[in-house]
Amino acid sequence: MLSLCYKKSIAMAATPACSRILSGGLRWQSTSVQGKSVNATNGMPPVQGQLSWTDFFQLRKTQRTVNVGSSIFTALLGCNVSWMFLSNMEIDPTQMIMGFDPLVVISAGLVASGCLGYLFGPLFGTQLFKLSHRKYITEFNDKNKDFLKHVIDNRVDASSQSFSNPVPDYYGEKIGSVKEYRQWLRDCHAYARKAKEFL
Repeated sequence: MLSLCYKKSIAMAATPACSRILSGGLRWQSTSVQGKSVNATNGMPPVQGQLSWTDFFQLRKTQRTVNVGSSIFTALLGCNVSWMFLSNMEIDPTQMIMGFDPLVVISAGLVASGCLGYLFGPLFGTQLFKLSHRKYITEFNDKNKDFLKHVIDNRVDASSQSFSNPVPDYYGEKIGSVKEYRQWLRDCHAYARKAKEFL
């Protein structure tokens, strides 16, 4: 009796109607699973928050690196341009130029051109940094103003410095992370305490 019922169930499963029902159920199940995965992967991205202090200090290091690199480039460019100009001049090595040897004047001109080019470097470096990080430049500028305000409000009085109690980074230029900023605050408090004790 049991074997007969088992054979009937197998025969019903083999019919086209039953196969359509089973296949339809599988298709619906797979579609629902696929729909869940689509909603999970193609949903709205998380809202981007403000620039964190860690990211700010990282961008600040990047800006400093870009400025130094551009300064080196413009310094070399200034030296090359100056050398091209001086090498085409007819200079008598036996005659003095403003009381100096011509070789000394040429060397001083090359050094002066390099220094001038080095000073112009941050102008190009800043523009390059803004173009390469224009997505975060507004938040970076706001964060930089806030950081400088914190430095101005918390830095110490430099008039009380001494050989044994130097000023701890008055402009905050060496601060490169949140940890270093906290250490800078501790150094400022230690400086103020020492200055007060020695008064």
